Amino acid sequence: MKPIIMAGGTGSRLWPKSRAAFPKQFLSLTSEHSMLQDTLTRLNGLAHDAPVFVCNEAHRFIVAEQLLQAGIHHDGILLEPVGRNTAPAIALAALHATQKGEDPILLVLAADHLIENIPAFYQAISQAEQLARQNKLVTFGIVPTCAHTGYGYIRRGDAIQSSDGFAVAEFVEKPNLNTAEQYLASGAYLWNSGMFMFKASRYLQELEQHAPEIVDICRQAIASESQDLDFVRVDSDIFAACPSDSIDYAVMEKTDAAAVVPMDAGWSDVGSWSSLWEVQKKDAKGNVVRGDAILENVHNSYVNAEQRLIALVGIDNVVVVETKDAILVAHKDQVQDIKKVVDKLKAKKRPEFEFHREVFRPWGSYDSLDQGSRFQVKRICVKPGEKLSVQMHHHRAEHWIVVAGTARVSCDEQTFLLTENESTYIPIGAVHSLENPGKIPLELIEVQSGSYVGEDDIVRFSDRYGRTEQKEG
Repeated sequence: MKPIIMAGGTGSRLWPKSRAAFPKQFLSLTSEHSMLQDTLTRLNGLAHDAPVFVCNEAHRFIVAEQLLQAGIHHDGILLEPVGRNTAPAIALAALHATQKGEDPILLVLAADHLIENIPAFYQAISQAEQLARQNKLVTFGIVPTCAHTGYGYIRRGDAIQSSDGFAVAEFVEKPNLNTAEQYLASGAYLWNSGMFMFKASRYLQELEQHAPEIVDICRQAIASESQDLDFVRVDSDIFAACPSDSIDYAVMEKTDAAAVVPMDAGWSDVGSWSSLWEVQKKDAKGNVVRGDAILENVHNSYVNAEQRLIALVGIDNVVVVETKDAILVAHKDQVQDIKKVVDKLKAKKRPEFEFHREVFRPWGSYDSLDQGSRFQVKRICVKPGEKLSVQMHHHRAEHWIVVAGTARVSCDEQTFLLTENESTYIPIGAVHSLENPGKIPLELIEVQSGSYVGEDDIVRFSDRYGRTEQKEG
């Protein structure tokens, strides 16, 4: 069995914690680890091969760093040059997994789901594996606990002999409340979890029958794959021509081999702040509180404070989330409209829709502390042994002040070391680089000044992370 971890996402439903550049699978929302890391450690009790990951190009270094932190060995991080939904993404993973002549059973999981009952999760996987060996395409149907209108549903068909699975009679879209209540009362419907299990070859076979253009383009794209550090790159021009379609529409709703295994394992896709409130431990007044908060006469609310004290008085059923650069206040019953806020931020080209104030890079991170029309102040942290690209700026000069650790600085023809309380000046147009040669993190304050201080004012000459042609910090 080979896990395929789908680690894409747009970061809109759990804003402001989740952003386009740092969506929810990379956040610590339900434990001290990220949701991606929890997805992987959840598999520790199963016999499985090294997992394959599929993620957005822009998230590749975050995935690699979180796997390194968790000590996870993998069989490739496949990069999608553009998002084309789940059917092509799983096709790439299936083609990658069969390149050596093997035909593993694929366990396709989202990186951002919560599962509380691990033994029940294992039991459902064992049942699904039996069906997958019989050439079934298996999906996991969640035993519903309420008339939820935010999930698609699966109607069970006939029981499959010698198994705990059922034929899939029908996939149905997200229902209205009245219809959802009928589904729940009938006992014949399950929530569509978006998790699957099947032989790699069987999926490709069904995809070839029902969506031949997808599998044809994916084969062409992966035929010229290349290795870049931990990442597997496919041909971007070819893949961009692939139709965008979900596995449900492309295969599962059309195949005669679809089966569903019921799972009652405390599952949630944590698709909103209200659903996160539902699955978290609450105090005596029904509140979930993370961070520094004082509540007076507050009930059934979710409060998440990242930096500052939050004080709430006399309100019920609200969500309050505070980050370094944004605060969300919403009624718990209307959190689905947060996406409209994100759309407005995007339309206004505000950075808050995409980035946190603190931005993570393969070498470390930077935090924008202050900014004006002709200046910006950053706190930069460089991990031991890491180095920023050799670069130049057309419109800004930089002052660097080391506050912890040791920096190796190159500026035009000079290379020198800076230690705590020492500083240097990088003029406009100077070719420069910054490296941490030490054993502890390097922390410095950078003061940028000039006519333009945007992140795209950068020319890279060399970069150990393969970013010389990309505009990222």
